[in-house]
Formats: sequence, structure tokens, C-alpha cells
Amino acid sequence: MTPAITITEIQGRGRSLISTRQLKSGEIILKDSPILLYSASSFVSKTPHFFCSNCFKSINSQSPSLVSCQSCSSSGLSTLFCSPECYATAKQCFHSPWACEALRRFVSPVLSCYPDNVEVHLQVRFLVAALCLGIVSPEGFRVLMSLQGDGKDSDEARFIYSVIKDVRVPVEGFVVSLEIVVALLDKDKLNAFGLMEPFEEGKERAVRAYGIYPNASFFNHDCLPNACRFEYVDKNSGGDNTDMVIRMIHDVPSGREICLSYFPVNFKFGDRQKRLLEDYGFKCECDRCRVEANWSDDEEDGDGGGDNEGMEEEEEEKEEEWNDDEQMVEDGMAEEEGTDQNNDFPHAYFFVKYMCNRNGCGGTLAPLPPRSLSDSSSDLMECNVCGNLTKDS
Repeated sequence: MTPAITITEIQGRGRSLISTRQLKSGEIILKDSPILLYSASSFVSKTPHFFCSNCFKSINSQSPSLVSCQSCSSSGLSTLFCSPECYATAKQCFHSPWACEALRRFVSPVLSCYPDNVEVHLQVRFLVAALCLGIVSPEGFRVLMSLQGDGKDSDEARFIYSVIKDVRVPVEGFVVSLEIVVALLDKDKLNAFGLMEPFEEGKERAVRAYGIYPNASFFNHDCLPNACRFEYVDKNSGGDNTDMVIRMIHDVPSGREICLSYFPVNFKFGDRQKRLLEDYGFKCECDRCRVEANWSDDEEDGDGGGDNEGMEEEEEEKEEEWNDDEQMVEDGMAEEEGTDQNNDFPHAYFFVKYMCNRNGCGGTLAPLPPRSLSDSSSDLMECNVCGNLTKDS
């Protein structure tokens, strides 16, 4: 954790991350490495995946360095590696002989009981990766177990346990119980971040892999976030290509909670509430949701961007207020007497200034990182989805 943010307990929100000083727009406040990663491919993926199962970079199917795990192939799994070096690394960690055997044991029962249930397929991949973490890094496993999530018993959890309990874990005293399986699956549900495929216009963006990031897991959700995450899976050449980078969207004062949005900010109110309740188990009562809960269907249809008719009228009415808010943040006056911190950024202002306008993108814009804290913020805005750079207007 960088000195710019710290973990604290906030009533009703649990462990949270807050700023320890005034943070500048574009500032990198966290670079977090995953303690585990696992493929987002189901056991019956209809399209072959062309990414490395270790570093998760895109791979050329015709590359002479491409390596396939023959043990997995014999049971119908496609496990590819971009190079012999990546394969050798994987065999020491998340594709160890134990993990390979465990995955192979799951194929037949999973396809028999849950042939089309992708969620169960992913739960299996996560659980194998989590138990493998316990084998190769007991400290990493303790960190995983300390994250939020206790779990609830379910038929799927019992099914997964019935298969995994017979796969002997090669660590003395490491006992896989139903309680551990249930707790681990809930920690995955509440804490996993998706590493996405690169954006392609006109194509739905899929998840390539999921990862558990121990520090980033403390970020709470807000439907109008003040920070956003960037990932450079295919762009970074070193071993940090799966790291998550958190950057500030705009300036915030010291003592403010730093929040991410768990999905694109242009989701409608009903879709956001459903997603948060089903995936994370809570109802969002952020300032944006409290306002939009009272909107009519016509008004909600306008939610999600600065280029639609539903927002145009609000934009005109609040133009003067946007300018005042922008100046307030630039001057670091968000905490002055009489200022309500929850009204710093009207909805329409956020969509106009911080939403990518590229067709089908839905990404969030944040300034490029300043070279130092004494430098002024960059006027180049980077989209965290498509990567486009635009000039701040």
C-alpha cells in the first residue's frame, strides 16, 4: 500500500481505503500484483482461447514456441503456454502436476452435472488455483483467507467438494473441508477482478482471466467513482503485465474514501442494482443511486453518456454548476465549510468529462500520471478500456 492511501473501517462499508493527503488527478495510488490468477475459459468453450495460461498474454496460434499441456489435452482441456519458459514457470505454481491432475478429475463430473453452467466451471478453476496457492505459498493462502467472504453452503459447493476431497493435497496437515471450499468460493465471488480481452469496436469484450489482488480488494464500489483501474496485459513486456494500476480520475482532498466502479459507469440504475445484489450481495445507496431511484423510465433511458437526448437538458441546466465544481476541486476546496462532498460532481458533468465517447466502449477517462507530485496534471486523458488518448476539454 502506498503512503497516499490507507485502510480504515467505515461504518456500514467495512474496511475501506481513504486518502492520507490531497490526491491529484491522474496520480497512481496503487500498483497491485495478483496472488493468484486463473483462466476464464469454461470446460466447453466454443471458441479456442489464444492466450498463455501462465502470463495470460495473447499468443499467436502459429508461433513455433507455443506449448500445449499434453496431460490436459488428453482429457479435453485446452491449456496453452506462449513459451517453454512460461510452461516451466506454470508447472512450479498454478499448473503444477497436482493442479493439472485436479482439473482433469473435474472434467467428466462437471460436464455430466453442469455441462452449460459456466459459473461452476469457473468456480472449479478458482478452487484449484486457490488450493495450489496453499501448496506453493502458505503466506499467500493466509492472505486470501483473510479477505472478505465467509460463504454459504450450496449444491454447487457440495458438488465441487465431492470431487476435490479425493485429490490428495501434497502438504502435511492441509485438509480440504467443505467449510474451506465454501469460504474460498465466496472470497472469489467478492474479491476477484477480471482481466479483460482488448477492446474491439463492435465486439463484446470478454474476460480473459480472473485474479485476486490483495490490496485492490479493499476498494469499495461507487457508481460515480473517483478512481479507476488500468490493466496492460498485452502491452507490458515484463513480468508485471498482470498488475493492476489504480489512477485517480480527479483531485480529491485528504480523508476522502477512494472508490472504484465494479462495472462500466454507464450501466442503468436497475442493471447496477441487480448486478451488485447478485454478484456482491449488497444494495447500492450511493448518491447517484439515491437520485436515480426517483427517475422515470424515460429519464433512466438517458443515463449513460453525454451524447444522448436524456442528458442534454440536464447538461444545459447545470452548466454553471459544473464549472463551479471543477474549479472547487482544482483549488482543493472540496472540504470547505458549506460544501457537500457528495455533490462535487453532478451526473451529467461526470459523463461529459470522464466517459469515453468511442462507440461501444463505455470506458472511464483519467489523466495520464503526472511526472511528480509537484507537476500539474496532464491534459491528456486515457481511456481505461480502449486506451484512446484525448485532450481534456
